Amino acid sequence: MKGKISNQFFRNYLIIFCLSILAAVLVYLLSGFTNDIISKTLVKNIYPASLLMKDDYTDIDAEPVVRNGGGIQVINDRYEVVYSKGLDTIGTERLTVSEFTQFLIRSKEKGHQYSYDILYNPQGGFWLIVTFPTSIRLDISFVYNREAVPKDVKNVSLVFAAIIVLYLLMLGLFAVVFSRISSVSITKPLKMLLTGTKRLREGDYSARVNLNLKNEFADLQDTFNDMAQKIETEISLREQAELERKRMIMDISHDLKNPLASVVGYTELCLQKTDESDKSLRDYLKIILKNSRRASDLLNDLFEFAKLESADYSIKLLKTDICEYLRQACGDLLPMLEQAGFDYNFNIPEEAVYVMLDTVQMNRVLYNLTDNLIRYNPEGTSLIVSLYEEHDNAVIIFKDNGIGIPSDIVNNIFKPFVRVDDSRNSQTGGTGLGLSIAYKIIRKHGGNIDIQTDLNQGCTFIITLPKK
Repeated sequence: MKGKISNQFFRNYLIIFCLSILAAVLVYLLSGFTNDIISKTLVKNIYPASLLMKDDYTDIDAEPVVRNGGGIQVINDRYEVVYSKGLDTIGTERLTVSEFTQFLIRSKEKGHQYSYDILYNPQGGFWLIVTFPTSIRLDISFVYNREAVPKDVKNVSLVFAAIIVLYLLMLGLFAVVFSRISSVSITKPLKMLLTGTKRLREGDYSARVNLNLKNEFADLQDTFNDMAQKIETEISLREQAELERKRMIMDISHDLKNPLASVVGYTELCLQKTDESDKSLRDYLKIILKNSRRASDLLNDLFEFAKLESADYSIKLLKTDICEYLRQACGDLLPMLEQAGFDYNFNIPEEAVYVMLDTVQMNRVLYNLTDNLIRYNPEGTSLIVSLYEEHDNAVIIFKDNGIGIPSDIVNNIFKPFVRVDDSRNSQTGGTGLGLSIAYKIIRKHGGNIDIQTDLNQGCTFIITLPKK
C-alpha cells in the first residue's frame, strides 16, 4: 500500500513523543513556578524562625504559630527544652547530644510529616524550633555549586543523562508499540477489504469480506458485500442474456441459411432457363441473386462470428510449419488477386518456423484480409506478404499500398460492423464482420493482430503468433 497507514500512525506518535518531552519540560518549569506560589502561601513560610527570633526567648510571640496549628520550642546549650508552646514533636525535656543531632538530621528529611525551621541565637545561646504539620510536599529542585568536586559533578551528570536517555527510549518504544497496535486495528480490515476489491477487479464476483467487527468497518463490510452481491447478480444476468443473444444469432443464422440457399439456387436456375431476349426479367433475377448472395454471406459471417464468441468453441491447433503453410495459402489467393488486377509479392523464409495453427481458421483470416483488400482498393494495388521471427513469435506482415483507412476509425476497425464506407448499401457489399472474425481467430491462437494505416497511406496488418 502506498503511504502505509502504519507509517502514518508512527509519524503521529512521533509527534506525540516530541510533545511528551515538551510537556515534561513544561511540567518541571510549572512545578517550580507552582512551588514558588505555594511557598508564599504556606503558614510555615509566613512565620519563619528568623521573623520570630528574639535575643530573650521569653519575648518570643508564639500565639500566631499556635493559633495556626504549629508549635515553638527553645533548646539551650545544654540541650534542655527551656520553652515550649503549642505543637511539640520532641516529647522530652532534655536531649543528649546524639539525640539532638538525630533530631536535626531527621528535620531535613523529605517525606517527614512535620516541617521544621531551626535557627540558633548565638547571643542568647539557644536554638529556636518552629514546627508546623506538613500539608503536601513537592520537592523538585536542581542545585549546582561551582565549588563542588569535579568528579562528583561528572558522576551526577552521567547518572542524570542516563536517566533522561532511558526515559526517552522508553517513551519512544511505547510510542512505536502503541502506534503499531493502533494501526493494526485499521490496516488489517483495510487489507481484507483491499483483497476483496482486487478479487472483484479480477472477475471473481463471489468475493465477500468478513471482518468480525462492530464498528464503522462493519458498515463498510456490509456495503461492500451488498455491492459485490449486486454486481455478481448483474454479471450473471448479463452473461445469461449474452449467451441467449449469441444462441439466438446462431439459431437465426442457421435457420435462414437454407431458405436463402433455396432462393439463390432457384434464381440461378431461372437465369439459366430465361430467354436472353427477356432482358428486364434477367435484370430483376440478377438483382435478386446479388442481394440473396449478400444476405447469405452476412448470415454465414454472423454464424461464424457467433461461434467464435462462444466460450464452448475451440479451434483445432496442430504444430505447423508456418512458412510452408503460408506459401500454400498465398498460392490459393493468387486467382483472387489476378482477377482483381492486383500486383503481389511474397517474402517467406525457406527455414521452417513452427507454430500451433488451425489451418482452416487461418485460411479464413487470410481470405478475409484479401477480400477486404480487393473490395476497397482500385485495380493495380500492390500486396506484399512477408514473414519473420521476433523473439518467441512468428510475425506475418500483410501490407498494401491502397487507399488506407481514416485515422478516426482505425481504433474500432476490428469491432463488428465497422466499415470504411458507412453506407450499408455500398457497392462493395461487405458485411462489416470480416476483420472482426479475423481478430477473434488470431486471439483464439493466442496471438494478436494490429493495423498501421492512414488515409491514402495503405494498410499494414501485423499478425503475431507464438512459436512452438
